[in-house]
Order: sequence, then C-alpha cells, then structure tokens
Amino acid sequence: MTGLRFDLRDPPPGASALRADVRAFIAEHEHRWTPEVRARSWMGFDRDFTRAVGAKGWIGMCWPKRYGGGERSFLDRNIVLEEMLAAGAPVGAHWIGDRQSGPLILRLGTEAQRAKFLPRIVTGEYAFCIGLSEPDSGSDLASLRTRADKVDGGWKLNGRKIWTTFGHLCDWMIALVRTSPAPEGGSRHQGLSQVLVDLKAPGVTIRPIRDLVGEEGFNEITFDDVMLPEDALVGQEGAGWAQSTSELAFERSGPDRYLSSHPLLEASLDALKDDATAAPALGRQVARLWTLRAMSTAVAGMLQDGTDPVRQAALVKDLGNDFEQALPHRMREMMDVEAMPEDMRRMHDYLTQITPTFSLRGGTREIMRGIIARELGLR
Repeated sequence: MTGLRFDLRDPPPGASALRADVRAFIAEHEHRWTPEVRARSWMGFDRDFTRAVGAKGWIGMCWPKRYGGGERSFLDRNIVLEEMLAAGAPVGAHWIGDRQSGPLILRLGTEAQRAKFLPRIVTGEYAFCIGLSEPDSGSDLASLRTRADKVDGGWKLNGRKIWTTFGHLCDWMIALVRTSPAPEGGSRHQGLSQVLVDLKAPGVTIRPIRDLVGEEGFNEITFDDVMLPEDALVGQEGAGWAQSTSELAFERSGPDRYLSSHPLLEASLDALKDDATAAPALGRQVARLWTLRAMSTAVAGMLQDGTDPVRQAALVKDLGNDFEQALPHRMREMMDVEAMPEDMRRMHDYLTQITPTFSLRGGTREIMRGIIARELGLR
C-alpha cells in the first residue's frame, strides 16, 4: 500500500516572497475580471493575461533556462498555480501547454521540437490542447480510430477527436492516434502514438460544442487527409499509450482539481463571516480544502523527486472533483440564493451549471476509481 502514501512537504525557500509577488501581480489585473470570468477558473482563456504571466517567468517555471524556463521547483510552481486559481485568474491560454504538453515535449521530444515549442509556450505565443477522446468511444480510449498513416514525407492524419478543451482557440494539439494495427490477440494499447498537429493546417475542421451556459469550451475536431511532417511524432512510435497515461499525472493532481470553485467559497466566507450558525458547515469545507491541498502538494513533491504518482494523482482528482462539484449545493444549504451578494450569486449560478463537467475533465470518475482500486488490490 506504499503506493498511496502522501508525504507532507515543507514550503520551498522563498515561498512567502513568491506568494506575495503573485498576489501583487493579480491585484494589478483582477479589476477586469467579472464574476463569471472568476468562476471559469482555468477555463478562462485570455492571451493578453497569459503573455503577462509569461513575462513574469511563471510559465515553464521548472524547465531548463535554455528553453526559456526558470529551473525552479514543482513546489514553487504549485504556489503560483494556487494563487492564480484561488483568484479565478483566466489562465487557460497557457494552462495545457504549461501543465502537460510542454513537460511531455521536454521529456520525450526531439531537440528540434524542444527548441521550437518550449520557448513559445513560455512566452504565450503557442497555446496547446489535447487530442484524446473520440466520438462513440466513451471512456474506452484504447478503442480510438483516428489514424496517422506513414506516407512519403510524413504522416497522413484522418479521424475525429471530441471534448477537446480550447480546441477552437489553440494553435497546436498533441493527439493520441493509431499508427499501426493492434496485433491480433494482443493489447489494443499497442500501435498507438502521439503526434503534433498544427490546428491551422489544411484538412482540420473545428466545431465548437455549446454547453449549458452557452459557452464553447469543448470542441469536436475532424481531420481529413491532414498532412503532418515526419517530425510530428512525439517520443517513440507505438509507445503513445504509456506516454499519454504517464502525462496524465500532471493533469490530475494539481490545484485545479480542487480549486475550480474556490472563488465561490471565498465569497461565501466573506458573506457569512458574521453568521455563527454557518460556521460549522463552512469549517468543514475549509478543512476538506486544506486536506486536498496537502495531498496535491505531496504529489508535486513526488514529481519534483522524479517519481510517477499516477495513483496518487487519480485519488486527488476523484476527491477534489467531489469537493468542488458539491460547493454550489453546500452554499445553497447555508444561504438562500436570493440573499447572496450579487457577485457571489453570479458565480454560484455559473458554477451550478458548469460543475457537472468537472468530473469529465482529465478522465471520468469511473476511470479514476478503477486506477485506485487496482492499487488497493480490489481489481
């Protein structure tokens, strides 16, 4: 059971100064953020804000300086993420590139890929999305049908991806595709690879999917004979399954898995600060928040140490999604919606509609619990 340990971590040197610097930076920008923008959390997409964050050195913080990075620790990066998410900053234009696409390219990409993509992620020039889910596949990712066939000069890409966050706003996608048939009687995970796709290339069609609040954060993307250069392959051909599942440890364990509803909790603490009857219920929410924070910080420490916390990340995501999805309901239990201050009510209304998607992002609850059950020896 040692695989599910969460060792507490001390703050890194200079943590207080870094936190104060981030808060001062946020104070310069937050007057422009409506309650709905703050409630979007990392789903808010603002390239100007991302460029400002990049200029501070807060994108690619852990990457080598030769690629524009800061060579700082995962725990330093965690501080910046916490402060941005707690404030509801619109970080979506760099979120995927900084969180997982960049680290994947750094770890498995060619030197030419690193030199091309990493500095442009750091400055906010390139925004990335992820191509995993497909129509009619549900949570069975290994059943994907999008293919990249080897042709003279590169690869020919055909197929579809769905639920692609920010696909209509991004420049590049790292897609999991089939590059060779699965062996008869063998694992369907064999023959899958990851490729870089220029979303402005001929043959790419992007159809935004309108959600309950009338926004188009998710997309369906179709590839019709899209030509990819030979160096579009990321990592090893046929190793895409292991690469993409390892990459998900970065996606599933961060503060975004329990802070997506945080601006609403912060507003409720202010609105109910003089209500003694609400104190126990508010205290329970804050206690859960700090427990999840300790777990997430422990995973950041494991990433810093070079370990692969796939199971711990799954647990943080599952418990964190429960917490942040329940917050609007918990607030209604403590306070009538009509009695909420206007900004709080607007955040509450937005989150009530959008929180069902939180347990879909980065893998469904069933997938997370399957990973956890395997670690516990239950399946």
